Amino acid sequence: MRPPHPRCDLPGGARLTMAGQDAVRATALDWIAANEARLSAFNARIWAHAEPAWREYRSARDYVELLRAEGFAVEAGSGGMPTAFVARWGEGKPVLAGFAEYDAVPGNSQQVVPRQAPRAGLHPYAAGHTDPHSMLGTASLAAILGARAAMQAHGVPGALVLFGEPAEKVCGSKPIHAAKGYYDGLDAAVVWHPWPLNTVTAETQFGAYWSAVITFEAEAPERWVDPSLMPIDAAHAVARCPGALDALCLMYTTTKYTKEAMFPHAGSWTLNEFVLGDAGATSDNLTPRFAQIQYSWRSSSLGIQEQIWRVLAQNARHAAAITGCTAHVRWVTKTRVGLPNTVMTELTWRNLQAVGAPRYGEAALEFGRAIQRELGLEPMPDPFIASVTRLTPPEENEAALRAGLPAWQKHLSADDYVEFCWHAPTVRLLAARPRLRPPEPGYAYPTWAYNALGGLPAAIDPGLFVAAKTMALTLVDLATESAMLAAAQAEFRERTGGGIGGAGWVGPLLPPDFDPPVDLRWPEYVTTPRGEEWCFPTPNRGSGAGEPL
Repeated sequence: MRPPHPRCDLPGGARLTMAGQDAVRATALDWIAANEARLSAFNARIWAHAEPAWREYRSARDYVELLRAEGFAVEAGSGGMPTAFVARWGEGKPVLAGFAEYDAVPGNSQQVVPRQAPRAGLHPYAAGHTDPHSMLGTASLAAILGARAAMQAHGVPGALVLFGEPAEKVCGSKPIHAAKGYYDGLDAAVVWHPWPLNTVTAETQFGAYWSAVITFEAEAPERWVDPSLMPIDAAHAVARCPGALDALCLMYTTTKYTKEAMFPHAGSWTLNEFVLGDAGATSDNLTPRFAQIQYSWRSSSLGIQEQIWRVLAQNARHAAAITGCTAHVRWVTKTRVGLPNTVMTELTWRNLQAVGAPRYGEAALEFGRAIQRELGLEPMPDPFIASVTRLTPPEENEAALRAGLPAWQKHLSADDYVEFCWHAPTVRLLAARPRLRPPEPGYAYPTWAYNALGGLPAAIDPGLFVAAKTMALTLVDLATESAMLAAAQAEFRERTGGGIGGAGWVGPLLPPDFDPPVDLRWPEYVTTPRGEEWCFPTPNRGSGAGEPL
């Protein structure tokens, strides 16, 4: 951590006294404090939109309109992604960045009430915010606006960039922005995520996430059987080509069988699948022509990612050959792994300490108790876990992570913030969103309880504004302390073997001409003669599943 010094450097050789720097920092904090009410309302609006990956039309629109009103130059639909954007303010160096996310998750619809209650008028398995990304995006927005207010008021040179990043739940937009050059020229990035504690990520960063949609097509099912072998013209009696649905089922089953052999259990890797469907719901003996299944996998290294893909690709080719189909792949994403930056970690930790941990008022605490009563539990005076109201030093968090990992594993889980790490020094702040305290070890609260808390301003705002203020201070420090920024950039060059293009640098894994997968059959809201619905029609009762068997 830097020693105190009486003066701070501005880019271009100007000098700023410590009192002057304190004034810049105070202006950023004051702007955020003065705008808390409208930013809280903005967060609640994004939460209510609850739009899933690649379909965040209203959420992106709200960000674009607000940022343009604040004087930012905004490119909407950046990188060929309709719900992405890039908002820029200022000019010259340094160029400092953050990002907003705003996608929700199918199957997590919930009202802000202390009982299980999906939103009315939609299928109960419509989307809802889980992490929530509504909170993540709003805090980043607040940080950028607070830093802008401070730089503008005090004549601090530099530029701020806020990236609107859709489809984070499939790690979608950041690898595309990176591949298409949007992160070129950044000097540093300050990012964050809601978490069950307050800390800063250190050496153990997140790993890689790859996702691909495998499509099976039965392009010529009429060639499966020679019709001349039948003594009569009876098409309904001819053996049907297995087709795309059987290919998908074989792909699913074969991959389950081969999953154990993809890679040793060490390394904390995971593989999950989702059936996108074929848009066919009739019952005839015609061959299913088109079916799609999505695979997503996470691991601690790019080599493991490649190994898993080799098995998946082989399975797809064989399933297609068996069923009279052809197999195809559409890549959804390929991320790299995270790259630490100790200078950025220590700077942001210092600022998190200056801001302090979140504090929750009686409205949030009583909401938590109401959930406990709803579940038949004894309500607790403080229903939230202890870590959300204290600061966890980065070294303590690092030690907890390392305790469960083999020495050779340097990355854990996956998140696409890692894309920024290879273009500029990047720090990842973690700030609290409340979690309910379990009444006993091993007790798990239902998902709806977690989601309901995520929409309650009294529960979300404390952590949101701790994150916003911490990031705003880090941004203005990077803009006013050129020695600090230079140290972070020197570390970036050292870790990459020379910076961009260096011996240890890893470039984007997608090609510059990558076609964003926005045209695939992602879950979304639709407008029908019945009104606005989820892609599953609104049932007359329950989920529409019918009578229990």
